[in-house]
Amino acid sequence: MKTDSILYRLFKTFPGVFFELLGQSPVEAEAYEFLSVEVKQTAFRIDGAFLPKQPDLERPIHFTEFQFQPDTGLYSRLLTEIFMYLDKTEIRNDWRGTVIWMSRRLDPGIPIRYWEFFESQRVQVIYLDELRDLTNQSIGLGTLTLVVEPPEQASVKARSLIERSRQVPDEQVKRKLVELIETIIVYKFPHKSQAEIQAMLGLGDLKQTKVYQEGLEDGERKGRVEGKLEGKLEGKLEGKLEGKLEAVPRLLKLGLTLEQVAQALELEVAEVRKATQSA
Repeated sequence: MKTDSILYRLFKTFPGVFFELLGQSPVEAEAYEFLSVEVKQTAFRIDGAFLPKQPDLERPIHFTEFQFQPDTGLYSRLLTEIFMYLDKTEIRNDWRGTVIWMSRRLDPGIPIRYWEFFESQRVQVIYLDELRDLTNQSIGLGTLTLVVEPPEQASVKARSLIERSRQVPDEQVKRKLVELIETIIVYKFPHKSQAEIQAMLGLGDLKQTKVYQEGLEDGERKGRVEGKLEGKLEGKLEGKLEGKLEAVPRLLKLGLTLEQVAQALELEVAEVRKATQSA
């Protein structure tokens, strides 16, 4: 399951869910914009960042990373990305970090040299499977924990969430939420047809309603516009490798090994070594 993209879509649609995870009011999300951020002049991209909409220094930047498979270099890489971003950005706010693991068993443990960030709560770690049994979950938090539900329980929970989605006043948000829930279930039941999935979730009646169809048409129009913009951005990807290679010397100066740099930039060690020789 492409869980990182699913969580990105969820936080984009229901940003208040993130602040619920932190024990804050979901209303706090209204002061932020959620997006994936790329560190200038490098190939680094942080899964998600909540940036204050207004120049309010009282609100910190919130960086978040999603991880659903073992990754021994996650903490080192994330902190490197955060500090490189802070070095390049003009935003002067304080910052916080949140690492979201699917399960505690995937977490390799925090390296001792980074303990201070976590003991001070500057960076928090959240395990989704430990949130499944929370009572009175909001519809957004329920959708988030749906990702880690076993298939059979997930189908029951998904149907309940879709029924609750009927109470969402914004038709665009409702449509995106239903599509997101359906996507999660499709990944959990890869051998079922779309018709079987929709029948399982009771989506037939909902998708035939006039308001849902109107929301779908509006979404398709918006999608066509966004597609044109994405096409313009594709040309920029050709310079991605060059950007990665330019980042190599800076990362080595931060104390990373050739292997760590290669892993972080998704390059071969030989390419990293060659970049150091030509720098």
